Amino acid sequence: MAEKSRIVPVILSGGAGTRLWPASREAYPKQFLPLLGERSTFEETLRRVADPDVFADPVVVTGEDFRFLVADQLARAGTAGRIVLEPMRRDSGPAIAVAAELIAAADPDAVMLVLAADHLVSDAAAFAATAQAGLAAAEAGALVTFGIRPTHPATGYGYIRPGDMMDGRVRMVAAFVEKPDEDRARAFLGEGYLWNSGNFLFRADVFLAELARFEPAIAAAAKAVAGSIAVDKAGNVTFERIDREAFAASPAKSVDYAVMERTDRAAVIEADYAWSDLGSWEALWDMADKDEAGNAVRGAVSLSGTRNSYVASDDIHTAVIGLDDVAVVATKDAVLVAKRSVAAELKGLVADLRSLPETRRLADEHRQVLRPWGSYESVDRGERFQVKRIVVKPGARLSLQKHFHRAEHWIVVKGTATVEVDGKATIVRENESAYIPLGAWHRLTNEGKIQLELIEVQSGSYLGEDDIVRSEDDYKRV
Repeated sequence: MAEKSRIVPVILSGGAGTRLWPASREAYPKQFLPLLGERSTFEETLRRVADPDVFADPVVVTGEDFRFLVADQLARAGTAGRIVLEPMRRDSGPAIAVAAELIAAADPDAVMLVLAADHLVSDAAAFAATAQAGLAAAEAGALVTFGIRPTHPATGYGYIRPGDMMDGRVRMVAAFVEKPDEDRARAFLGEGYLWNSGNFLFRADVFLAELARFEPAIAAAAKAVAGSIAVDKAGNVTFERIDREAFAASPAKSVDYAVMERTDRAAVIEADYAWSDLGSWEALWDMADKDEAGNAVRGAVSLSGTRNSYVASDDIHTAVIGLDDVAVVATKDAVLVAKRSVAAELKGLVADLRSLPETRRLADEHRQVLRPWGSYESVDRGERFQVKRIVVKPGARLSLQKHFHRAEHWIVVKGTATVEVDGKATIVRENESAYIPLGAWHRLTNEGKIQLELIEVQSGSYLGEDDIVRSEDDYKRV
């Protein structure tokens, strides 16, 4: 297949996913988590568009805070792609518009495949076949959405009423319908309505023309943004940064409200694979493999007299006895026990956690905090001291930095560290330690081929993460 005819995937990966708390949090949301199997939904999305005969390299639109998560998982998947960074969330319409401008600059006729990074598809081959089946209609100027045949009367999804046949499996959209109540949803099942999956296939230039018709402010902001992209290299990764002021001029609006529900070019192709947006623990249970009692489990779990439940543990052994239709999710610092169907209530709970200083971190971060060079995890804390477990990737190094209020002791438990203190470098091996005095310029590097692990003991009058001054940083953080 010729290069020009390949479909360009656009993967939206900037959401927070609070309805899957405590597994999904602001700093490490659900699209990057291995919720089903060993790969994240973002990695699974990359695998669905990996065939070079069908798909070009993807354009990933994400937030500044997720840039290194995206880069790491792209590398793990062996996928090259453009990483475009939003300075703020403006919903899907502006994000897709910027991607369309960037793609159209290289080929106005290019067909885009817009995907959410946090959706789950059961059959990658069927997905690719569906995209190819909709390609001719998209090339002819239709804005094709992927419709899913409902398996139950869901009230959490928008619906599509298919209209006249257009091309092969593609039909015109007769109507988009907002999330219904249960009675209407049941009626929709018998009337041939489809779930609106939020995946789209269309030509870049056609989408931009329709956007200019209905939302000229979004279209103008996207054009301005595309003309002022700043290319930034951090380590061996290239990021494309969207100008904050230009992007802020765009109204925040979903692509459905901005274009799809208003255009006369909307079409739908019925997908023949199982799909979920994983918008709740109920949805995750629905897509997971289950035992004979209807339970889906992950991690260190024991069950007795429990049915139709989702139980997962990342750390402590979790036992559930005599419960039905529940979600039990245990992480290293929080446990959720709820009705399996709970979704909206969780969003409110997370908002309440975020509103209080003593619980804000639980809403935003896991106990293990990821960094571009590796991760750290607080394992103990008391008055004037904190103990952390630090992991540094092979070939990575931390910034050259100093602290005004704390000293640090580093004990290497795995690998070999190069420790620089006030310009003097020392090799520290397993079971050896290094001392970092208060106020000293220091840096930690893993020059080895295996992961470096160490225990850090901090002591001082203030132990906050903001007690840091960086002089040099491979990742260009401030």
